Amino acid sequence: MEGKRILTGRRPVLEALRAGTKIESIFVQKGSRGEVITEILTAAQKKAIPVEYCEKSFFTSKAGKSNHQGVMAIAPPFVYTPFEQLLAGRAGEAPFIVILDHLQDPHNLGALVRTAYAAGCHGLVIPQRRAAQMTEAAIRTAAGAAEYLPISRVVNIARCLEECKKVGFWVYGADMQGECLYTAVDYKGPVALVIGSEGAGLSRIVKEKCDFLVRLPMQGKVASLNASVAGALLIYEVYRQRAGF
Repeated sequence: MEGKRILTGRRPVLEALRAGTKIESIFVQKGSRGEVITEILTAAQKKAIPVEYCEKSFFTSKAGKSNHQGVMAIAPPFVYTPFEQLLAGRAGEAPFIVILDHLQDPHNLGALVRTAYAAGCHGLVIPQRRAAQMTEAAIRTAAGAAEYLPISRVVNIARCLEECKKVGFWVYGADMQGECLYTAVDYKGPVALVIGSEGAGLSRIVKEKCDFLVRLPMQGKVASLNASVAGALLIYEVYRQRAGF
């Protein structure tokens, strides 16, 4: 399985099948039952994907501590979308992309992929180095959304923001010291929303590239929210304004 992508869990495997992801083989724990298992087996049969029934010990040795739910699939490595494709957005809609400035936790990455897809985002961007990548942990946390949302990798986030601005994007960075409350700006045009890392937030140079820095209101002694929680609030504010409610 070296060089391959391992998908674990019933829902991630089912969504990969639905999305047309190339699956090479599927492993199901002996005695597994349920509606999702039936859907997986039906889809595998239609696509002529081999299914092997294994003992629980097989999943423990291959999937480690992940909650495999008795299902595992082998697929080629994750395919990233060229960044240029994200800049175009979708026909009839102002482009909306989320850019992550060196987020470290793959679970936060997966959660933001899931939220971005659910809120109608057109794509997500991560750095190639020193940041969480679309590993099995991130893909599993995304709960199927990684099979649908275009995700790009770029060498330099600051340069990426410059490219966004060249084609008409407004760049909004999430920062606890931001000059604007996150609900007080207009997200209806082409938007690039930048979320910083868990500890350091946005880097200095990335802040300088943003058109606006927006903040979430905070009470009490806690200085900031979890990156995926803060990101979700901002992403859904973009969605709310565009949906008109």
